[in-house]
Amino acid sequence: MDPTNRGPEEYGQDGEGHSPRPRPPRDPLTADYTQHTPGPARTVRIVAGEHLLTVNPVDGSEIELCPPTEVPERPVKRTAEQRAEAERTARPPAPAGAGGSALPLLGRQDEREHLVRLLARGRSVRLTGPAGSGRTSLLDLVAEDCEDLAPDGVVRLAGFRRTSAELLYDLFHAVHDADRLRPEREELLALVREIGAVVVVDDLGFGGTDLDELLDATPECAFLLGATPDTPAPSADSAVDEVALSGLDRAGGVEVIERAVGRVLTEEESNWAGDLWFESEGLPLRFVQAGALLRQRDQLRAGVDAVDAFGVFEDARPLTGSVDVVAGAGEAEEIPLPSLGEAAAPAPLLAARLSASARATLRFAVALDGEVPHQAHLPALVGDTHADAALGELTACGLVSPVGTGYRLAAGVQTQLEAAGYGEEVAARAQTAAQHYAWWAAHPSVTPERVCAEAEALLAALTVVGPTTSPPAEGEEATAVQLARAAAPAFAAGLRWSAWDSALHEGAEAARLAGESADRAYFHHEMGVLALCAGDLDRARSELEASLALRGTLTDKRGTVAGRRALALVADASGDVTGLAAATAGEEVPDARHEESVSPPRGIQALPPVYAPEAETLVHRPVPSSPPQAHHSRGGLKGLAKRNLVAAGAGALLVAVLGTVVTLGATSNGDPDDPSDRVGVNPSASSDLGDGDLDSDTPGDDTGTGDTGTATSRPTDPGPDGTTGTSDDPTPTGSSVPTPGASSSHTSGSGGTSTNTPRPSSSSTTSRPPSHTPSTPVTPTDDPTTPTTQPTDTTGPSPSDTTSTTASAPVSPSTADSVSSADSVSSPASSSDPVI
Repeated sequence: MDPTNRGPEEYGQDGEGHSPRPRPPRDPLTADYTQHTPGPARTVRIVAGEHLLTVNPVDGSEIELCPPTEVPERPVKRTAEQRAEAERTARPPAPAGAGGSALPLLGRQDEREHLVRLLARGRSVRLTGPAGSGRTSLLDLVAEDCEDLAPDGVVRLAGFRRTSAELLYDLFHAVHDADRLRPEREELLALVREIGAVVVVDDLGFGGTDLDELLDATPECAFLLGATPDTPAPSADSAVDEVALSGLDRAGGVEVIERAVGRVLTEEESNWAGDLWFESEGLPLRFVQAGALLRQRDQLRAGVDAVDAFGVFEDARPLTGSVDVVAGAGEAEEIPLPSLGEAAAPAPLLAARLSASARATLRFAVALDGEVPHQAHLPALVGDTHADAALGELTACGLVSPVGTGYRLAAGVQTQLEAAGYGEEVAARAQTAAQHYAWWAAHPSVTPERVCAEAEALLAALTVVGPTTSPPAEGEEATAVQLARAAAPAFAAGLRWSAWDSALHEGAEAARLAGESADRAYFHHEMGVLALCAGDLDRARSELEASLALRGTLTDKRGTVAGRRALALVADASGDVTGLAAATAGEEVPDARHEESVSPPRGIQALPPVYAPEAETLVHRPVPSSPPQAHHSRGGLKGLAKRNLVAAGAGALLVAVLGTVVTLGATSNGDPDDPSDRVGVNPSASSDLGDGDLDSDTPGDDTGTGDTGTATSRPTDPGPDGTTGTSDDPTPTGSSVPTPGASSSHTSGSGGTSTNTPRPSSSSTTSRPPSHTPSTPVTPTDDPTTPTTQPTDTTGPSPSDTTSTTASAPVSPSTADSVSSADSVSSPASSSDPVI
């Protein structure tokens, strides 16, 4: 845990080919507070379900759908050697210093054999005993006896403040080699269902349906659960055997004290031990602490005798205030045995006879809600280079006990120490611990796994310091905010997501109290990403929107891009198309300009340039029944919206022109030669055999000296020479005769010059300006074959904008005079296209 010891290169961002950074001298005090050159941000990539999560401690984590190339293979199980190494690193470290050897477990042989027999039959057992009953030691011994019972061996898990879902993930990672993988719930259940192991869980904190969920998910595992009597019991149909752990008898208690002292007790001490056994109900922890009291008493007696005999080092006599010396007497009085009250609550008396470093460690543990900092952090926290030996003293006295990956104050010790005044200056000590942990967690040599091992102490410091945060001085940053910013990414990378969630909430509150908007935006972004990974879309949306609102006021472009991408994933997962468009609207897309200039989908002709009303003839082509190919990129949505705006503007202008034309026609004088008086109700139509669509016949130009309005039919087959309008073109069927030399014409806006243009592949409808302005409006008839005018959507080309005609019998020469004008009037596009 020493920050000067380098961790894995990939986490320190050293890279290959660089010489290693020289280590500072081995002076913990000077080395811990040396200012190191800041390195690049440490990013870690995690596959979380269907998402690829890149933990970024600077701008916020980035999340995306996992590309196919990043999808990991099915995780494989660890070998027996790998499981043993993982278990060794997960257990509490051995205390340094002159700690006594571990005491053997006495009086538990019957319970030990009974538990092994139940587990061998595949039964799950819950071992219930009060705190201090030796439950943890018994679980360790039973686990050693069951090493060969299951194919996946024995898996030890810490149940302290863990839920059933977290225990399932812990079990998965303990058996499988998947350090950067967090599968979804369904995949997780499929993987743990294949695990066959004896699972030992100490300090279990739940029961009932949660315990049933854990057992049902792992049918091939046998569980040995350690819990206190106040833990919720299993459900009635859970098939979990219950084994209660009682206290030791009187002889067993005396034996524990004798082993702790290292000698046989005197008669007075034996009577004192009997009274203690009656008061403590035989809890082994009380006898361990009582043995420590007698051992300290022997050391005090030896110290007093040495001073009286030799008269040297009199100023170094330990704890002279606790030894009564009669003035003028040549020898010290006999040190009395502790009273029964002191033996029942021995923590203050035991602590008073320990070293200064051990007492300071106890004060830090009280400030951190019972969590004892790792022994590697004690020299920096206490200010003593040899303070790491304090953990050994505390363990030998029974004041601390192993829990999970670290140590906590033993049962009842924190209450006793607080009553003795060890709870004073809690805020100041928590502030010191928070400053140290903030620097340590952000150090480039510290891996996420090491931060996760110290998670309880970090969160305890953050919980104490966070609510008391105030706006810092200019140029400084709040300690709680620094600690949360350093610890949260490590918790995420180490897959301790419950600790990640707690750090984010505490950090967001501390940033709010400190007035740090940038940090608040970061914490809300991370909470949104965490909720998205957990499948809570509503919470993810609210947190990401709050982050984007804060970053918008700070003009944080990089953070805003990461937030919008995460919000787009939320909208996509929830099916919110509006939210998806809103999330991607503000993001710059480099390819958007290219997508705006692409051609419209096949079959929809682009809108022509808008000139003077009398200068342009619009040609409409049918739209195929298949929908255009969708654009999946964000730039496609943006380009489509801009094309719709252009089309809407053009349509609005054309409607205005049409209104002007109709007004002029309604106010013009009557003309007997007006072509509109000769409009037929049955325009001819021909079927284009090329694509099956029905297009209007193209009327030809007249050959006389006036506009006779004679309808002609032009063949759609260009003939062998490939040119339409030549002599080799086939003669169309029907009564109409094609007029030679006719072609579609476009009249320029100024000179009225006609120019021939190539004819499109399918037939189209053209209109020729009449020689006179129409004076009589066209009245539609009730004939069902008469084409009617349809409203046109001005928002852009659509299938409803095509020419719609009705096929009928061939027209006779007498009624075909006005087909050209009729086609122009009855076209559905006439509501937006100028017909002059």
